[in-house]
Amino acid sequence: MKADIHPEYHIDAKATCVCGAQFAVGSTKEKIEVEICSQCHPFFTGNEKVLDTAGRVEKFKARRAGAAAKKGK
Repeated sequence: MKADIHPEYHIDAKATCVCGAQFAVGSTKEKIEVEICSQCHPFFTGNEKVLDTAGRVEKFKARRAGAAAKKGK
């Protein structure tokens, strides 16, 4: 095995999110910048959007029925 081929490992590297949160992580880089973290991600904050799938299905069925009616005329 070759000697000195592995990068230096930093036990307390700083990970910084765009929301301002900072975390200490282990990495081969000293500073890491991330776009989203558990402090600002909608799933973890409880601000998750719930899609109205029932409304989408109803709209699709209505369009399909309208297209079938036009085709039948």
